[in-house]
Amino acid sequence: MGPVYRLINRARTSVDLTMYELSDPAAEADLAADAARGVDVRVILDQHLESSANAAAYRYLTGHGVHVRWGSAGVTYHQKTLTVDDATSLIMTGNLVVEDYQDTRDFAVIDTGRVDVGAIVATFDADFAGRSIAPPVGTDLVWSPTNAQSSVLAVINGAVHTLAVEDEEMDDPAVTAALAAAARRGVHVTVTMTADPEWDQAFAELARAGVHIRLYPDDSTALYIHAKVIVADVGRPGRRALVGSQNFSVASLDYNRELGILTRNRAVVATLSTTLHADYGEATPYARPAGSTGSAARCTATASVYDARDNENNVYVHSNQPDQEATATADGYSHSYQTDGSGYALIYLNGPPPGARITVTVGGATCSTSD
Repeated sequence: MGPVYRLINRARTSVDLTMYELSDPAAEADLAADAARGVDVRVILDQHLESSANAAAYRYLTGHGVHVRWGSAGVTYHQKTLTVDDATSLIMTGNLVVEDYQDTRDFAVIDTGRVDVGAIVATFDADFAGRSIAPPVGTDLVWSPTNAQSSVLAVINGAVHTLAVEDEEMDDPAVTAALAAAARRGVHVTVTMTADPEWDQAFAELARAGVHIRLYPDDSTALYIHAKVIVADVGRPGRRALVGSQNFSVASLDYNRELGILTRNRAVVATLSTTLHADYGEATPYARPAGSTGSAARCTATASVYDARDNENNVYVHSNQPDQEATATADGYSHSYQTDGSGYALIYLNGPPPGARITVTVGGATCSTSD
């Protein structure tokens, strides 16, 4: 974490930090020290899912001259980006949480490209002020919800020889299908993750297609894969990597505020590849559960508050169940809508209070979410 602290400490005029979860006393003290010596320090923290986790940092920073804002209500600010002096941006896969540093795999890429940094600052300015914005993509930025899914799919679909992947989640049907298609067309695809039964259906689909999957156990003895990285065709002219805050989930790619970067830089791609290769080698090969076919009905759901005053919610459903009735239910309220040809539906669910657990059924699949 040395480069992170050094960037903060060397700030001369400004520091902008967007962070999903902040619990790092050293980083917080450095931000406060910057503010005390006249640096304009601005921080955006997620309140949609992590308000409790961020409350202590919010109080400390506001009490020490730092300008802090909560992310817009109803939007998950999963982005993890530090920008100093409007000249250098650090695009991270990990949160600034000190407990994670020793046993969690994460990456950060330093971007000094003038166009990229300008786009990051412009987006931060709008988010800090609570204004809507279509984030500028600069030369190689990957924003959610602007161009994230298309960028991820472009890297996967464009791979010719190799793909190496690390991600915390495998919950976007389009990404799973693209990885499987890459393996079937002869690309050597490796996936390294932390084991979670929630991803077993996707793993079964990938394994049937010939993807090589290795997993770490989800316990305190093992490395935890929190990184979100794709490396394609390393060592070849078409090499490239995508690094950022985006998980392979519908919420992360389509609805959250997220930021990643696409790079062809030889040294960055090689470093990422070396680390992913080492992580893959230390993990355990995935064993498909007996009797699993990977073809079961499945769905994912996310929700956002449309109008909090009237408890109106939008429920977004993605599934492998086209042209089926999808039903969202919570606290005795229910509403249905038919999925389209891709298995997608938007259900308007009025009545449940914010934070209610919403259960969705579509065809033979069940999934859940909360707004």
